Amino acid sequence: MARIVVVGSLNMDLVAVAPRIPVAGETITGSNFFTVPGGKGANQAYAAAKLDGATAMLGRVGEDDFGRAMRGNLASVGCDVTGVRTVAGPSGVALIFVAEDGANCIVIAPGANHKFAPDDIGADGSLFDGCQVTLLQLEVPMEAVTAAAAYAKKRGARVILDPAPAPSAALPEELLKVVDILTPNESEAALLAGLAPGPLTAEQAGTIARTLQAKGTRTVIVKLGAQGCLLADGGIEHLIRAPKVKAVDTTAAGDVFNAALAVALSEGQDLAAACGFAVKAGAVSVTRMGAQSSAPSRKDI
Repeated sequence: MARIVVVGSLNMDLVAVAPRIPVAGETITGSNFFTVPGGKGANQAYAAAKLDGATAMLGRVGEDDFGRAMRGNLASVGCDVTGVRTVAGPSGVALIFVAEDGANCIVIAPGANHKFAPDDIGADGSLFDGCQVTLLQLEVPMEAVTAAAAYAKKRGARVILDPAPAPSAALPEELLKVVDILTPNESEAALLAGLAPGPLTAEQAGTIARTLQAKGTRTVIVKLGAQGCLLADGGIEHLIRAPKVKAVDTTAAGDVFNAALAVALSEGQDLAAACGFAVKAGAVSVTRMGAQSSAPSRKDI
């Protein structure tokens, strides 16, 4: 029985490492290339299972080697993959450029992820039996995300939404009203609040969090990278600092954060303690290359 159910995307990441991110029209020589299972949903499911969270994944893969490899990788850490179904066509892929300072840029070709439909949630509804936390992101169709949030809420789960990639339009009201915790990063938080994206101070993050709370979600956690995170719960705000580390690749750090947050909450920790656990997990992940390959164990944290 899963305490954590992740509904979302599975992508195979094709990663190229170079001195810096190229600009439009530029060709530069990189230093390394590798493939690794990714996708925000699968990243969160993998990281939660690796942290000993009883985790199940719902998503779609294609009829290809990438799909088989991604399902197998999740199963290797004990994640329940009965809800990872195969559909016609290719699996999703992500083309990732990583700079030597750890910065990255990503282009996603959704493939099978865009075939995940609202009716697919109820078809695997038994996975929500005993679920305490449901993790959602925005790499599958919004209608499916909204249906999953409503279904999980009805089954008594705490619903956490990672609003990434940042949507081009406002999040649907019917989604926000069933989300318990919203976890944007700096850029996503600014965009959701109608502001230009960019680095935020803790004070700015608090202001934006209050704006987002006014839209219907009681708890907002703004992920601030090396600064840690800003927890806004009701009328209380708290900056939770991250340990200082040398970043080599920030890919999936936010996914590892959300996974660790879910694991801690599923074990009964309060929000502040869960955020503390999550920022440590995220800090470990940026010291390693790759998405799921960077996910820490409990011993690491």
